[in-house]
Amino acid sequence: MAISPFAKQLAQYSPLFEPVRWNNLLTDTQDMSMKIKLEPANWAVLVAGSNEWMNYRHQADVCHAYQILHKNGIPDSNIIVMMYDDLAHHWRNPTKGVIINHPKGEDVYHGVPHDYTGKNVTPENFMNVLLGNKEALRGVGSGKVLESGPDDNVFIYYTDHGAVGLVAFPHGVLYAKDFNKTITTMYNEKKYKQMVIYIEACESGSMFEDILSDKINVYGTTAANAQESSYACYHDLLRGTYLGDVYSVVWMEDSDIEQLDQETLFQQYSITQQKTNTSHVMQFGDLNLGKSHNVSEFQCGNHSKKNIFVNRSNDLLRRDAVRTEDVRIESIKHRLAILKENSIEKLELQNELIDLYNLRNQISISINQIASLSLSINRRNYMEMITAKRMKLTEHDCYISVTKNLQKKCFDLQHEFVLNKLYIMANLCQIGLMDLTINQAIDQVCQQRIHFTY
Repeated sequence: MAISPFAKQLAQYSPLFEPVRWNNLLTDTQDMSMKIKLEPANWAVLVAGSNEWMNYRHQADVCHAYQILHKNGIPDSNIIVMMYDDLAHHWRNPTKGVIINHPKGEDVYHGVPHDYTGKNVTPENFMNVLLGNKEALRGVGSGKVLESGPDDNVFIYYTDHGAVGLVAFPHGVLYAKDFNKTITTMYNEKKYKQMVIYIEACESGSMFEDILSDKINVYGTTAANAQESSYACYHDLLRGTYLGDVYSVVWMEDSDIEQLDQETLFQQYSITQQKTNTSHVMQFGDLNLGKSHNVSEFQCGNHSKKNIFVNRSNDLLRRDAVRTEDVRIESIKHRLAILKENSIEKLELQNELIDLYNLRNQISISINQIASLSLSINRRNYMEMITAKRMKLTEHDCYISVTKNLQKKCFDLQHEFVLNKLYIMANLCQIGLMDLTINQAIDQVCQQRIHFTY
């Protein structure tokens, strides 16, 4: 064994000193330090992809998820949170500085890290966080990224609006193709040992269906299949909005009360599937991972304990759950029901409701016109099929091209009324139309871009 210069120098002053033993001590200390550094850890990325008051539930979901992970011992250094952060001090918030995820719930906002907020909540930043790309995030938000390695587990939870083959962010969308490419890169670069992904969004099954490999140690569950809406729940009259999403509050309220080191991921999926009676909760990827690993391996740090939240009755979920695309309309209807007839506020809300119906109709007409024009040359008889059913998306490149053009020329994709109609764009690609043909129709129909006001 080589003797360090420090050991040689010490030996000059102490004849009794044994250099080899001292070097062994240094080597043992270094080995111990290496072992501490390489101790397997759990990491988490929590994302709320929306903003503004009517989407309250998404940030409330993420805040609740943070409380679960934090109380179960995952350090804040290993939890990365992306949320717009425009709710706690919003003018419509009757309890300033407080966000709740249940009508009788505790505050879930306290202590939540503000890693990426406002304009920094983007799909590009999200993917850079997952890839551990510190350089790309230099000077952006907290700059925190996943620093996980081949022995670490990663938990990702995303909640917001979605459509076939994509999920939304306040500015931009994340496509299924890009997300799965990022996951594969993480696997190839040994960014995790196992990874679990929960997605709350309409048509969220399309983010994984026939795309996510079952051989890269990733297990995912989604709030809905590839063709249907997810549902909001827990309407709150005081706040005039919905506080949670069915799939999300079911899995989180399960995590609140279960001994997570005794519950497998598959058991949590099964409970969530059973209690989410509004949509079809799905599972994807490595299903054996879900059956053989406990929830604690992804939602806990060095300890697991029940949270301050009490067990909730899911009767409330079934009673007031509404499709995501109907949240704005139903929220106004709730407020109208308690206002006095002919009051100024009621008249204003009635006009707002009429405007929403008109907007939804306008979006539907525009997209139908694009479809009709795209089919006008030799496929006129396809129109009913294109608008009546949701086809499985496989033509991702065509779909990405036309939806980007739709965003540029027509209106924001992030609006739930638009997202609900994007399956028509996907269908046009699926029947073999070239993106060039569809984009020409978009250019012709959308002479003036519609700007939404919230």
